[in-house]
Amino acid sequence: MDPILLARIQFAANISFHILFPTVTIALAWVLLFFKLRFNATGQARWMDAYRFWVKVFALSFALGVVSGITMSFQFGTNWPGFMNTVGNIAGPLLAYEVLTAFFLEATFVAIMLFGMSRVPGWLHTLATLLVAVGTSMSAFWILVLNSWMHTPQGFEMRDGVAHATDWWAIIFNPSMPYRLAHMLIASGLTVAFLLAGMSAWRWLRGDRSGGVAAALRTGIVMAAVLAPTQLVVGDLHGLNTLEHQPAKIAAMEGIWETRGHVPLLLFAIPDEAARANRFEIAIASGASLILRHDPAGVLQGLNDFADAHPPVAPVFYAFRVMVGIGSLMIVLGLAGAWLLWRRRDLPRWYLRGLVAMTFAGWVATLAGWYVTEIGRQPWLVTGVLRTAEAAGPVPAGSIGLTLAMYLVLYAGLLIAYVATLYRLARKGEYGAAGDRRAVPQPA
Repeated sequence: MDPILLARIQFAANISFHILFPTVTIALAWVLLFFKLRFNATGQARWMDAYRFWVKVFALSFALGVVSGITMSFQFGTNWPGFMNTVGNIAGPLLAYEVLTAFFLEATFVAIMLFGMSRVPGWLHTLATLLVAVGTSMSAFWILVLNSWMHTPQGFEMRDGVAHATDWWAIIFNPSMPYRLAHMLIASGLTVAFLLAGMSAWRWLRGDRSGGVAAALRTGIVMAAVLAPTQLVVGDLHGLNTLEHQPAKIAAMEGIWETRGHVPLLLFAIPDEAARANRFEIAIASGASLILRHDPAGVLQGLNDFADAHPPVAPVFYAFRVMVGIGSLMIVLGLAGAWLLWRRRDLPRWYLRGLVAMTFAGWVATLAGWYVTEIGRQPWLVTGVLRTAEAAGPVPAGSIGLTLAMYLVLYAGLLIAYVATLYRLARKGEYGAAGDRRAVPQPA
């Protein structure tokens, strides 16, 4: 196989595995802070029970996120040396800011959060939880600054083929950064909302009616009810920003080949790049123009306008529909859960089973969204500055293929072990510290 394609697949596999765990820890740290503050305010044991269980999930996720992130950074020097050679003056400092201002903060105080609960004053433990939450969000901020800059580069000039910063404010607050950051933070919140609700519903169906389970279940449902509709609005704004700065990506997402008005919204189709057309279209007339131009007659650029500078269409097209489909289910389940909590004293079994089925839906939606974002940038590594093929190193295909196979086996094993460990913790958590099952009439 082509070594460039293998290197891309290897990096994609690495980041696909890695992103699962920061997606959990970013929002879960804030949920843990909420549990701790509720315990401090009310003295109710259920909040501390929820904290004690979910802090273990945080610790496991944090550890896997750190380890997988390290291997990913090595690939910049092995498979993609042209990236740092060309834009290292910008990417290097941004990655260093993430380590200095975020990772050190997380790594310093996570030990107090995990092991200091009975060893330090309560206020200090709460402060450590707050600082870990701040650190996870700051880490996301710096990583997304770099990623956004790669999509919409600003504040630099090229000298002898090397990018040099001219305006750090413009680099950090590049045109797509606010939308991308908000979209990712809410995605993390939704991932954790359904992880909380799904695992708690699983325990509830197994007969564990302890206060900590009820508290986590209610928290997850309320988070989903608030964040899922919010993500719809933020996603629309992000799409409009992408249309302005990366129209080829939007054309691939919507399967638009010819520039025209009255563009239909494709619910399903089979893009055919060889024929430059779609097969078996199911569409809403003028829907894409209405959403993206707020005018049913609005003109949208087609892929044929971009010659060889547009992304592969099928992966972007299908991944976008997976993301939107799961997001729609999240909206329905979140709002239905909020209504059920308001109108009923208990949650019906069919609804709880639905939550269990959606336990890891946030991961699937996040991965689909990242595939849209990153594959949709191709053939550029840094839009308009550096093509992917220009950044690849001289590593032979055999070496990349061997390490790729090793990565895939290792990551599959770790992912299975992670999920199995979560459910083992959940089964052990069915019994409280004193070995009792404390019944409550409803999630509260």
